[in-house]
Amino acid sequence: MRRTTLVAIALTPLLMISPVSMMGRAAAKSAAYLPVIDPAQFQSTVDHPYFPLVPGTVYHYVEKDGRKALDNEVTVTHDTKVIMGVTCVVVHDRMLMKGVVVEDTYDWYAQDKQGNVWYFGEDTREFHAKGKVSTEGSWVAGVKGGQPGIFMKAEIAPSQPYRQEYGPGVAEDMGQIAAVGDSVSVPYGSFTGCLRTKEWSLLEAGSTKKWYARGVGFVRAEGPHELAVLVGVDKP
Repeated sequence: MRRTTLVAIALTPLLMISPVSMMGRAAAKSAAYLPVIDPAQFQSTVDHPYFPLVPGTVYHYVEKDGRKALDNEVTVTHDTKVIMGVTCVVVHDRMLMKGVVVEDTYDWYAQDKQGNVWYFGEDTREFHAKGKVSTEGSWVAGVKGGQPGIFMKAEIAPSQPYRQEYGPGVAEDMGQIAAVGDSVSVPYGSFTGCLRTKEWSLLEAGSTKKWYARGVGFVRAEGPHELAVLVGVDKP
């Protein structure tokens, strides 16, 4: 579920962001970022038309990364986690290779009353050879400089870039709505009127295109060396 110059952005009254100039990644990295979060302005469900999180739903993806083929299972749990006073939906994301879990992540999302979906952090573990486990990439909003970002904007229209997550030096992803109205076919089905984003990290080179279908959510991603597609959905 995770994902990457700027002019002043007014996403909602909740968010105050110092402008990140059009100069690019270096300017974005140096710009101050401190959104103002009011828990009273958040709702208990995430029902964004292009990113609905219905508890009990399980999404199945196949991802190809170079020569590697991975299965990605994303479960919207019935659990919640309170971060910065906001009750977040817990999403469990597992990556498997030949049936063996190689990455296990819990992501935390919440939607404000204006319709923006915020990303409040992740607890991730990567499993390597000889029993080694890495938690690199884990971060929590409100801890060690971490700040929540907008994962999916309420306004469905091409946009200026915005921060999706902010864990200084750990997770600094950006997003931008690039187009609305794309048609996409994946093993799970064919969709029209899709939202396409461009997403990238300020800590790495390259970017990824992602497509979101109305009423479904994330259905396809194309990166420099990766391809991910939705192959099935188990509904509650």
